[in-house]
Amino acid sequence: MNNQEIVQKLWNLCNVLRDDGITYQQYVTELTYILFLKMMKEQQAESVLPEGYRWDDLTAKEGIELKTFYQRLLVELGSSENDQLRSVYTDSSTSIEEPKNLEKIIKSIDALDWYNAKEEGLGNLYEGLLEKNASETKSGAGQYFTPRILIDVMVQLMDPKVGERCIDPAAGTFGFMISADQYLKNKTDDYFDLDPQQAEFQKKEAFNGMELVKGTHRLALMNALLHNIEGRLEIGDSLSSNGKWMKNFDVILTNPPFGTKKGGERVSRDDLTFETSNKQLNFLQLIYNALKDNGNARAAVILPDNVLFESGVGAQIRRDLMDKCNLHTILRLPTGIFYAQGVKTNVLFFTREKTDKDSTKDVWVYDMRTNMQSFGKRNQLTLAHFEEFMKAYVARNREEIQDERWNNFSREEIAKKNDSLDIGLIADESLASYDNLPDPVKSAEDAIAKLQQAMELLGEVTEVLRETKKVKVINK
Repeated sequence: MNNQEIVQKLWNLCNVLRDDGITYQQYVTELTYILFLKMMKEQQAESVLPEGYRWDDLTAKEGIELKTFYQRLLVELGSSENDQLRSVYTDSSTSIEEPKNLEKIIKSIDALDWYNAKEEGLGNLYEGLLEKNASETKSGAGQYFTPRILIDVMVQLMDPKVGERCIDPAAGTFGFMISADQYLKNKTDDYFDLDPQQAEFQKKEAFNGMELVKGTHRLALMNALLHNIEGRLEIGDSLSSNGKWMKNFDVILTNPPFGTKKGGERVSRDDLTFETSNKQLNFLQLIYNALKDNGNARAAVILPDNVLFESGVGAQIRRDLMDKCNLHTILRLPTGIFYAQGVKTNVLFFTREKTDKDSTKDVWVYDMRTNMQSFGKRNQLTLAHFEEFMKAYVARNREEIQDERWNNFSREEIAKKNDSLDIGLIADESLASYDNLPDPVKSAEDAIAKLQQAMELLGEVTEVLRETKKVKVINK
């Protein structure tokens, strides 16, 4: 049984909890509490757990005794002296009301093929479960879930190096950092090619993040632990003063939350130059200011279309970005890749330069949106969809790439458009059949004129009928 099959079996257990009124998100959190114990046993790492509160202690009990013990276990682990353990179980509680349902879930998990799961990687199994939750539209967890293939492409193009500090200031379940870690493990034989000091850095300092939502932060912690990552993973708002520690990073990979601050209030950080209630514009400022100004620190960030064209403070922030950074590439992403319908997004790739003026000379834009097939849950992105873009991105001479989707815009051209970056979209073939339609304004004017003529004609006919009626009366 492979990990994909195990994930499906774990997910099907959710049906057991329907009568308890448990949501998909609550189910994944509940699974996190239970799976952690089982995975610690499989990894022979139960020494971090207090005696009497381990997997075999859980499986030895049934019925009401099991539920009572499980509730006590959550409290005990939530007050553990072990920082990581306490982080996973802090304020934990069970949503399962029926003891027989809890018993069935625990026994079903215990019966799974854990030998093969360990062979494929327990971290990968958990990642698969998180992705399953996001792809299940009823869960609501995947509204802006970043497709795994897009994460991997962004990581590959950013090409993180051993010894570099990476961060995701909107960490979610830590997907970007997990991918970056795996990318480097593949290059270094799981870090066995590194000396002990380098390996220790990769484990404890290389991958960091911050997540606002407590439940999501818990999932991120579990994900990091199962991938043997112990970097700084804070809970809190990156746009508040709690996020001011994010400075001098080499690589930033992120998909910030969409929308505005609740109530339209400004962020509470005092180190952002421009004030706005637009979350993405604030995250964009945070990101390019958090990069080292050494000419090599780089970022790839997913942002919605409004960031590209919003006027006023939006134009000021884009201008500041292009002054401080070389915004060398924009990827216009297709619609439908996020589960929120109609969301139009882009990936901005930029490098923080040593100067704070005129760093961007020109911007290359790749249109992966126009004349593309419709994407969604049933038709998902694959690596093949990105191949032409990746070929253009890494080309030594970008001008030699012959692709209508790949276009260059000078800083002067962009400045003439009030620094709008809403550029690079090619002609939409679906609109070709409408090209020869009359001008809509002229058509409306013609229609009004014809209506007036018809009304005048109607008036004349009415008058004739009146006169005809008078003549008939006289003749009588």
